[in-house]
Amino acid sequence: MSLNINQDDKYYTYEDYVALDDGKQYELHNGKLYMMSAPSQYHAEISLAIASQLYNFLIDKPCRVYHAPFNVKLWENEDTVYQPDVLVVCDLSKLNGKLCTGAPDFIVEVLSPSTKLNDKTTKLNHYRDAGVKEYWIVDPDDKTVMALRLIDKLYVINVYAKNDKAPIQSLGGFQIDLSLVFRNAP
Repeated sequence: MSLNINQDDKYYTYEDYVALDDGKQYELHNGKLYMMSAPSQYHAEISLAIASQLYNFLIDKPCRVYHAPFNVKLWENEDTVYQPDVLVVCDLSKLNGKLCTGAPDFIVEVLSPSTKLNDKTTKLNHYRDAGVKEYWIVDPDDKTVMALRLIDKLYVINVYAKNDKAPIQSLGGFQIDLSLVFRNAP
């Protein structure tokens, strides 16, 4: 879902990123600009199924759920902006109407061939270091969820399959019904 467009090795600042106004969707990784392509139909269905269950659960609760494209700037002084597929923010002071500054409580990335390595390495490390309490990596091909929960600055991993109910510990153990998430699996 992403393509590095830094062919000239230009360093893009956060201000450069915000000034982009060409109708395209980007992520910014340490000053490198990446153009995001539209997700596949199945990718979009998976993220919507997760976001929908979260939205219904969070009605009348202090947390908010968002889905891509919604900017997350983990650190104020870094030129990195991610657009997770789904995120939940419980500290609403991190929201300014345009982005979340600081670590969301919960993030979901749905793997695609072009982002798989980045989601499992760079983003995982950034989310952990920033203090994201829970990070889910959803594999549409295997129909699994790797749930990473932050304990003592390290992620503890649990894996859930397509018919499981996967708890989100950072949201009091609320469970996502994965049979609904993967119901339109090819």
